[in-house]
Amino acid sequence: MSTTGTTIDRPKRVSTHDLSTALRVGVARLSRRLRAEKADDEVSDAQMAALAFLVREGAHTLGELSEHERVTPPSMNRTVNCLADSGFIVRVADPHDGRKVVITPTEKGRELVAETRRRRDAWLYQRLRTLTPEQRRTLADASAIMRELADS
Repeated sequence: MSTTGTTIDRPKRVSTHDLSTALRVGVARLSRRLRAEKADDEVSDAQMAALAFLVREGAHTLGELSEHERVTPPSMNRTVNCLADSGFIVRVADPHDGRKVVITPTEKGRELVAETRRRRDAWLYQRLRTLTPEQRRTLADASAIMRELADS
C-alpha cells in the first residue's frame, strides 16, 4: 500500500527472506512511531516499557523485571531509579519474603501508562480508519500471526 492509501500490486510469491526484511522494517517503523505518542516525553522508551509491564502484570522484583525486559539487573536498576525519582513507582517489601523488594507502580505511574495508551490507540485508530475493510481484515489476520511469532 502506498502512502496515499491505494493498494499496489504485490507479487503472488514472496521469499521468506524478503518477507522477513519487509516485516522487520515495517514493524520497527510502526513501533518507533507509536512510541513517539506518549504522555511524558521525559520518560524513556525503556522506562515506559518497564512501567507498562508493572501496570499490566503487577508488582515484580528487580530481577524479574530485568529478565522480562531482557536487560541486566544494573541497567534495570538505573531505569527503576529514574521511575522512582519521578514518582511513577515505589519499592516495597515483598509481603511473602521481607528480604525481597518488589517494584509497584504508583497512581501517577498508572495514569501515565493509561494516557500513553490512549494517545497511541488514538493515533493508530485515525490511521486505520483510512484503510479499506479488506485492508483492515488483512491487518487483523496479520496481527494474530504476529502474536504467534512473538510468543514462539
